[in-house]
Amino acid sequence: MYSFESRIRYSETGSDGKLTLLSLLNYFQDCAIFHSEDLNVGVEYLEKIHGVWVMNSWQIDIDRYPKLGEQVRIQTHPYDFKLCLGSRNFGMVDKDGAMTAVANTLWTFLNTDTGRPMKPTSEMIDSYGIEPPYEMEYLDRKISFVGVGESLDPVEVKNHHLDTNQHVNNAQYVAVACDYLPEDFIIRRMRATYHKSAVLGDLLYPVVYREKEETVGVALCDAQGSPYANIEFCECR
Repeated sequence: MYSFESRIRYSETGSDGKLTLLSLLNYFQDCAIFHSEDLNVGVEYLEKIHGVWVMNSWQIDIDRYPKLGEQVRIQTHPYDFKLCLGSRNFGMVDKDGAMTAVANTLWTFLNTDTGRPMKPTSEMIDSYGIEPPYEMEYLDRKISFVGVGESLDPVEVKNHHLDTNQHVNNAQYVAVACDYLPEDFIIRRMRATYHKSAVLGDLLYPVVYREKEETVGVALCDAQGSPYANIEFCECR
């Protein structure tokens, strides 16, 4: 288990003074990056072997959102590697040891020269190690929407959406999708699947589905309707 301590900053909170979903996602991503960097299999190592980990899916279950100033511990561990795939859990723990949020993720390791999947090196797998998965409800990673969604104005990909891979960061898709939630919607579960990468100047065409009162789905698509990402928000779990 890898972890680091932090304190909820004002810049990480919303209008209610609590941690936002985007900030929670960023904490989890940073924890994975710190883990890799501290094991010397991080960004520079990946550049040398022409590899990159690409997010396939998120599932985040949230018990509560910590308030401004709260002390928290963010933790992560891989629990499975199969061929080009890696599965990793995340958690955020408060000062009393209670888990405020847990997450399950699936990643694909790609060759940056060919864009094709490849197996991670034995050095990487040995460095990370394997620990048992969290006890949480593991949902199907497939997200499908029923009915006809509402098509809205496209969003242009800007520089602030990009990460070091020059693609839209996975958390930024979620941030865009959050703009289509009702004002009083409290996210208790978020699922996201990623189908292809958007780059600078691309247009994300949102299609919003509100088939259930407690659930909102957002497909962020290209001009032909093929999804970059599908995101589902639930007020209950």
